[in-house]
Amino acid sequence: MRNKNNYNWDKLTISNDFIFSKVMKDEYICKLLIEEMLNVKVGKIEYIEEEKTIDLDLSSKGIRLDVYLEDENRIFNIEMQVSNKVNIMKRSRFYQSLIDLNNLQSGEDYDNLKESYIIFICTYDLFKLGLPKYTFQNICLEDYSLKSDDGAYKVVFNTKAFSKASSENLKAILQYINGEKVQNKFVDILDNKVNSVKNNEEWRREFMLMKLKEMDIARDNYSKGKLEGMIKQINALKDFNIPYDKIISKIIEDYNVTEDEVRKYL
Repeated sequence: MRNKNNYNWDKLTISNDFIFSKVMKDEYICKLLIEEMLNVKVGKIEYIEEEKTIDLDLSSKGIRLDVYLEDENRIFNIEMQVSNKVNIMKRSRFYQSLIDLNNLQSGEDYDNLKESYIIFICTYDLFKLGLPKYTFQNICLEDYSLKSDDGAYKVVFNTKAFSKASSENLKAILQYINGEKVQNKFVDILDNKVNSVKNNEEWRREFMLMKLKEMDIARDNYSKGKLEGMIKQINALKDFNIPYDKIISKIIEDYNVTEDEVRKYL
């Protein structure tokens, strides 16, 4: 019988953020993908990091980025997004601010800030306008022709609208990420790299361990939430002067716990 974990690994595609981050470790592929998606020429990549963590202060909220790289003049952060989260634009704002702080060393002039691109590749239409690509740059609301020229860009892709893409290569890339078969030279390179990643036993083990850790965290959070809910309900029933034996029966029924567990909080 096929192991369920192996089966899930075998079925993963480039839209999985783990697979995507491993594919983007290939600097040649990453460079070509950015050039096709943004229609810019990318210079020599100085370094590339998968799942880069930026945590400038122990008391502040850190971020973990899927793909983070730089060329001589720009910083690119690429995130794969398959679930519709309404806070994407707030997240992109936060990512951009931390990336700027991380990029500018203490005492450096603001002119040394590189252009930054926060890129979300979504397998759904976040803005529901049917566009394959949404690019945001700060502009003057009184005169839309006036741009802030601060070098900060946010780009959100919608793979569902691949047929409207501005070039054949971009159309093929979005179509491939959307889970459809397509004949295209660059997509063939991407697909071969995806298969190479999935044939890497070390990365398969890393993925499984990561998923086990996520399940442990989710289980711990559920247990914590369940306990907090149980205590709140016990206190509420006590406030109504409900007899202890009835509180115990009610909590056992609602939370599937033992009498001894309930009595700890009476």
